[in-house]
Amino acid sequence: MGVLGGRTVFITGASRGIGRAIALRCAREGANVVVTAKTVAPHQKLPGTIHEVAREVEQAGGRALAIPLDVRDEAAIAAAVAQAAAHFGGIDILVNNASAIQLTGTLDTPARRFDLMFGVNVRGTFLCSQACLPHLLKADNPHILNLAPPLAMDPKWFRDHLAYTMAKYGMSLCTLGMAEEFRSRGVAVNSLWPRTTIATAAIEVNFPPEILRASRKPDIMADAACAIVRRDSRSATGHFYIDEAVLREEGVTDFSAYAVTPGVEPFTDLFLDGFGKDQEEST
Repeated sequence: MGVLGGRTVFITGASRGIGRAIALRCAREGANVVVTAKTVAPHQKLPGTIHEVAREVEQAGGRALAIPLDVRDEAAIAAAVAQAAAHFGGIDILVNNASAIQLTGTLDTPARRFDLMFGVNVRGTFLCSQACLPHLLKADNPHILNLAPPLAMDPKWFRDHLAYTMAKYGMSLCTLGMAEEFRSRGVAVNSLWPRTTIATAAIEVNFPPEILRASRKPDIMADAACAIVRRDSRSATGHFYIDEAVLREEGVTDFSAYAVTPGVEPFTDLFLDGFGKDQEEST
């Protein structure tokens, strides 16, 4: 059993992609994993359900609890957190992974999509954190990990997809504010963001195929997330971590195993310097 053995990890958006990868990585450490997402039955176009991931978690060595959850629903969040805490005897780690994306400009972003991104990304992160905090404050090494980018007030990150950037930065502001608010009480609050694009449904839908081929597998984010939540919560807080940098700190030097297409230079993700240059060079 690994360092996370017996600890309870509550993950939003865990039916596929990065959320699923984090769930399975924590399971291999022996964690109790609360698998939450909206997908309870097979989707016509997207793989994965909370029940399928829960079975995978148990096969990987963890204990699982699957709970249907729309993070826009305040009552549902409260009920899910209460159920998880009662089932496993507490909550040690919250991973705010659930996120909505639409990379459109101001004139092409309908109100319903604006509301979806703010409801899931900002409101969902805030309310899930709020609901879990009473349990985290009782834990020995509590962590909140938001999958959100470092804050950079460069207009280029706002110009082409203002609503999405504001919504993701809202998650980042939760990291900034809560880390300081709960620093003295020992709850770590951090963000994690990939250096490269990650092969998820969001990348497949929103970017050209060549970017998907030049992406990395979700496993790199899972390994980095696991490394972060192992750290001492009183000293490792208020950081905007990048997956590759975290793993380099852990001694990893070869990242080739994470490549979707071996030998292809990975594509730098949004909100990090180099994205615009890479995009220009690929066109």
